[in-house]
Amino acid sequence: MAKKKSPAKQQRQQQQKPVAEEGLTLRDQLNEDVLNKLKLAKQDLVSEAKQKEEERIAQAAFEKKQREKNMSFEELLNQYGDQGSKF
Repeated sequence: MAKKKSPAKQQRQQQQKPVAEEGLTLRDQLNEDVLNKLKLAKQDLVSEAKQKEEERIAQAAFEKKQREKNMSFEELLNQYGDQGSKF
């Protein structure tokens, strides 16, 4: 009959493998050129996202101004009320 490994021995063997692999980081595995390209790509994506958000905000402001421009005096008065001075 074949001997079964004890559970404690199996756990020790499984724990030893990740320790050896833990010593290597992503930076160690990739060369510097690839790492720099990834950083540049991330910066491009972040700046692109900021630009799209700014464009979205500007478009919303423009549309709001256009809606107000097309409102009648009665609609504007109802929306903003009588906020004029009492003089």
